[in-house]
Amino acid sequence: MPGKLDFIAQELSSLRERGLFIDIRVVDSPQGAWITVDGRRVLNLCSNNYLGLADHDVLKRRAREAIQSLGVGPAAVRTTAGTLSIHLDLEARMARFKGVEATLSCQSGYCANLVALGAAVGPEDIIFSDELNHASIIDGARLSRAKVVRYAHCDPADLREKLRSEPSTRRRLVVTDGVFSMDGDIAPMPEICSVAAEFEALVMVDDAHGEGVLGRAGRGIVDHFALHGKVDLEVGTFSKAFGVVGGIVAGSRQVVDYLRQKGRPFLFSSAVPPADAAACIAALEILEESGELVDRLWANTRRFKEGMRSLGFDLGKSVTPIVPVMVGDARLAGAFSRKLFEEKIFAMPIVYPAVGRDKARIRAMISATHSSEDLDFALEAFGRAGRELAILR
Repeated sequence: MPGKLDFIAQELSSLRERGLFIDIRVVDSPQGAWITVDGRRVLNLCSNNYLGLADHDVLKRRAREAIQSLGVGPAAVRTTAGTLSIHLDLEARMARFKGVEATLSCQSGYCANLVALGAAVGPEDIIFSDELNHASIIDGARLSRAKVVRYAHCDPADLREKLRSEPSTRRRLVVTDGVFSMDGDIAPMPEICSVAAEFEALVMVDDAHGEGVLGRAGRGIVDHFALHGKVDLEVGTFSKAFGVVGGIVAGSRQVVDYLRQKGRPFLFSSAVPPADAAACIAALEILEESGELVDRLWANTRRFKEGMRSLGFDLGKSVTPIVPVMVGDARLAGAFSRKLFEEKIFAMPIVYPAVGRDKARIRAMISATHSSEDLDFALEAFGRAGRELAILR
């Protein structure tokens, strides 16, 4: 008689056969240009530590000070006893940095998307979502129970047609990633805002990979395109370029006040610990003082991409520090990653369902912490591995 858990063994076996099983490697060092993974010192081309702030001395010092003054945890949700003065300080400082009236800090960027979508629309409404939007947007849409209409990736013309085809609804909300995390391309926000305005639709952008990367000293995609006041909900995260953890929703004071009342993940999950909030403020201050780290990130990105293209690699449509090295087959992508690890390069494969079934890739992530020597080392390793596996011909 079959056991009730046999389906799990069968599914795990199937994932391994198709090259889709995720081998989770273990990091045993602070994030930086070089890290220790599974006991091996390797060049880090895998994390979202764009500016190198995850192990920054100032951030660590400020986190320790916050623990001494405010403890290790808030011990409550924000709406009871969990809102600390440091949370309000972070929100006010972030609002000034982003050029908005107010912000709401959340436990993660994922939660921030759930807060925004779950509160902004409901079952009587329609969400118009880019077909390649992040999983947190998909889950936020499910939480809202609104109807979801997907439009072609980064295609304002198709968005217009989809909006036109749904004339009867209470509210429309257009949502897109700012920077798409698997391909490294950027949403055409000016055109999206223009189309949305034609139909009086709300506009929301998830700028997780744009915070600290795009705009003046990393102020994000709205600043990058000078769209201040034209985006109703701007979601960001502190877990990537800021090097810490937490999420943010930016907008008008009225919108933020509404989210405080209606955002379920905000209402029913414990607040971010004070050490994290303090480290986020320290990262924000570093960016306010200088855009040097952002400039270095982009210089490293240009150097690495030029080298990879010279070797003959297909980098897709990326125009950001996210560098997808297109492979196609999931098993080959896994073999490529393992070979790179032998070459002391840490770069994980990205396979279905994170990308299409035939669009497996190695996703290299560039950081301001990488030296010129690091990038040259990586290029040589990619070249050797690519030739050995016949990815380069």
